[in-house]
Amino acid sequence: MERNKLKDKRRSRRRIGIRKRVVGTAEQPRLAVYRSLKHIYAQVIDDMEGKTLVSASTRDKEVDLGSSNGVGGNIDAAKAVGEKIAERAKAVGVERVQFDRGGFRYAGRVKVLADAAREGGLKF
Repeated sequence: MERNKLKDKRRSRRRIGIRKRVVGTAEQPRLAVYRSLKHIYAQVIDDMEGKTLVSASTRDKEVDLGSSNGVGGNIDAAKAVGEKIAERAKAVGVERVQFDRGGFRYAGRVKVLADAAREGGLKF
């Protein structure tokens, strides 16, 4: 239990450091990613207004998890969320974003989500 608290504390510190540098504006909002063991979430946020423009997650009905059999904590699900967030962002007129990995390592599901969003047309 103590080890998990330490991991959370370290991630929280990394997250604060990232947020000092990454700020979403109206022209270039922030693409924030959060991953849990079961799901992955992505939001496009305008920090100047304090508003979430679009969001997508493995809990959405519209996100096609495909062959992952309803499991949201794998790479296939992360790819589906990346594609959906790019589609929704383009629908509201967002082309460029700043990527906020939320203190998570840029590997695995976070990287797959980012690559899928790039393939969907977002630039960052």
